[in-house]
Amino acid sequence: MLEQYRTVKRQASAEIVIKKSRFIGHVKPVESEAEAVAFIEHIKKEHWSATHNCSAYVVGERDQFQKQSDDGEPSGTAGKPILEVIKQQGLKNTVVVVTRYFGGIMLGAGGLIRAYTDATVEGLAAAEPVTLGLHREVRVEIDYTWHGKVENELRGKGTMLGETQFTDKVKLSCWPRESEAESFVAWMTDLTQGQASIVTGEAEYREAT
Repeated sequence: MLEQYRTVKRQASAEIVIKKSRFIGHVKPVESEAEAVAFIEHIKKEHWSATHNCSAYVVGERDQFQKQSDDGEPSGTAGKPILEVIKQQGLKNTVVVVTRYFGGIMLGAGGLIRAYTDATVEGLAAAEPVTLGLHREVRVEIDYTWHGKVENELRGKGTMLGETQFTDKVKLSCWPRESEAESFVAWMTDLTQGQASIVTGEAEYREAT
């Protein structure tokens, strides 16, 4: 798995108007090619009356799934510009559909390329590009007497923290980098003089806070 990668934070859309034509950039983070295709079909159904619904996506750890569609626009004027923006921004697992409602004025090939490029840029900005890092949860259970020291050390170490539960003991959800999880467990064991109960959980991609 990748140690980190860039994608978009959320599904979003943004609209621009060029010479009376409306261009709406729809963007979504996806986990698979099937999910990307499903999103494209969803937008096509939602905007069935649009002149064009052009699209592109980049999916996979090695960007192994890439596809573009001009959806009736002149070849190379829509899908390719959309794909190029995704790649230039270094985004993975991202799908973009740009919906066009024709306004009656021809834009020409150069104008179309600029319009689809700009609509993609605006859509991606609305979806907020973000870097996700691979972290592993380490659940730490300690007596209350250790809480202050452990919390201060974690803050100083810059460890990402999840939920803290206060029951008969303090239960901390810590999220060190996946590559540092093993050394983190050793560090926590040493810090608490072996008095902490430590359980290693699942790895997942999380946004740095």
